[in-house]
Amino acid sequence: MSANNALIVRGITITEDSAGYILLDDLWKLSRARDSKAPKYWRRSQSAKSLIEELQKQVTNSNLRANKSIKPVIYSKRGQSGTFGHPILAAAYAGHLSPKLEIEVREVWLRYRAGDATLADDILQRATKEANLWAGKRAMARAQRVIYTEVLKTHGVEGRGYGDCTNAVYERLFDGKASDLRRRRGIPANANLRDQMDVSELSFIAAAEALSAERITEEERDGNTECVAASAKSASSIRRAIDDDRRTRQKKLKFG
Repeated sequence: MSANNALIVRGITITEDSAGYILLDDLWKLSRARDSKAPKYWRRSQSAKSLIEELQKQVTNSNLRANKSIKPVIYSKRGQSGTFGHPILAAAYAGHLSPKLEIEVREVWLRYRAGDATLADDILQRATKEANLWAGKRAMARAQRVIYTEVLKTHGVEGRGYGDCTNAVYERLFDGKASDLRRRRGIPANANLRDQMDVSELSFIAAAEALSAERITEEERDGNTECVAASAKSASSIRRAIDDDRRTRQKKLKFG
């Protein structure tokens, strides 16, 4: 899975919208099918119309029961070329292009939705060493994050306390809260900040959160205030180690 949560089929990014609808034009380009098989022509066929109509009924009824807004199962964005379709339609359209492609799309989509970790491994085998290094560190940082938040929960952290503990780590390591870091780096407010960090930064955070979890547990800290203070103290220790290492670095002397 790529960083922007798009599907990857045959090493090519297949775009999804925020609802998980798939850009059918990406499948068409991937298949290298003739123009007459483009999405805009397929959706006009009787078989596609029947499928769209039946699927829309099911989605509409399901959303009505769940009090959710009703969205068309296939649509084209204004001002942009391309047709987005519900995953069921995407699989059907892939079958229209090629039976083999339909199987691949179904398999990748199902593995993605199931959270199959081997899918990420399959993708990384084709990725660069830099991408593998980043993904490995990001996975490690994510795992440590889960441990850290579980410790916070066990020790009575509630509500905004989680964000305050996180910001205590960021402030000691990077001289700013999450909002400050986003603003400095031009990262949108709804974007995952850690996805934009490099390997070193992720490593520093993981180390700080690991030490914080140990301190909170061993010192039996409890509640938002005490856990924020403990997190700040442990992160400060990591920052001192980083600054000390950088301060004592020397270039190799050259003679002659």
